[in-house]
Amino acid sequence: MAEAGRFAVEKSEEEWRRALAPRAFAVLRKQGTEPAGSSALNAERRAGTFSCAGCAQPLFAATAKYDSGTGWPSFYQALPQAVATREDYSHFMRRTEVHCAHCGGHLGHLFTDGPQPSGTRYCLNGVALAFEPQEP
Repeated sequence: MAEAGRFAVEKSEEEWRRALAPRAFAVLRKQGTEPAGSSALNAERRAGTFSCAGCAQPLFAATAKYDSGTGWPSFYQALPQAVATREDYSHFMRRTEVHCAHCGGHLGHLFTDGPQPSGTRYCLNGVALAFEPQEP
């Protein structure tokens, strides 16, 4: 995992603002949250890989995705060394923030109520992800 503030991809706020759509910028760079149920990636069921929308770093295999019923894309396992976490004390609660280990972009949060084999739920913002289908 990358140390906070030390990522392979680093850009100024203005460079990120130019590179990302406004909603993606709000989530990835300002720790925003998209409305539940707003992402087309909730219904994505094809084989492939989910990557960071900010830097294209592969993050999650489609085989680790499941329907958590929360309205956000959810995964039970990340790809090795793809994501990092840090404590998040916003909104008067303690949570574990998940971010891209390559660029530091905010992806969502990690919870301990997921399915086996991991028992974890990466609850992510679809706007922070890109999907690449597996070639036939």
